[in-house]
Amino acid sequence: MNTMTNGLLKTTEWIMRFSVVNLLWLTFNLPVVLLLLSAIYSDNLSMIMVFIVTVILSPFLVSPATAAMFAMVRDWILIKEQKSLIRSYWKHYRINYKQSFIGGFVLTIVWTVLIVDFYYFQQSNVILFFMFLLFVVVLYVYTIIFFSVLVHYNITLRQVFKNTLSLTLGSPMLFFAILLTSLVILYVSINSFLFLLLFFTASLIAFVSFSAFYRLYMRLVN
Repeated sequence: MNTMTNGLLKTTEWIMRFSVVNLLWLTFNLPVVLLLLSAIYSDNLSMIMVFIVTVILSPFLVSPATAAMFAMVRDWILIKEQKSLIRSYWKHYRINYKQSFIGGFVLTIVWTVLIVDFYYFQQSNVILFFMFLLFVVVLYVYTIIFFSVLVHYNITLRQVFKNTLSLTLGSPMLFFAILLTSLVILYVSINSFLFLLLFFTASLIAFVSFSAFYRLYMRLVN
């Protein structure tokens, strides 16, 4: 009976962790979230304007919030315990803000160029379309690994970019683990259980991705 109770309490604790951090991530990204929702449900809102504003806001909001989320899941895996989810998230948000802002600014520029090229070539050249699609996939995995490296190592931002590139291109198992698990989580969230987007999707992707990254890290250091 005690084992069942402990298991139930542990499951409830993990559900709370994922849901609270996911909600915090969405809250810190609220202007971007509202903008994207407005674009989806409004016929009058210009998609170009939404894209421009989202690009401008991303380094200020999305990157620091994402870094804080990855720092939280890192604590769950390494430290096991956290006294306050909200207080811990805010602490990681403040500590990582500068590096995540600068890194996010660089990544946003790369993402913007890639998305514009992808949109431009999607109908004019099939070969270039698939080439840019491949770049989008690689950049997605690179971005996920970037935040894992950023919150795990106490190194300069230049070293973060360099190490991220090495891991992205030099670790096929990590690459495909992050890509496939992200696709599965997103597919299930969008097509079957939309409530996951609100409570679990982002935090689940961060947790699974950092777990895969940390397993590789432990193999490298041991």
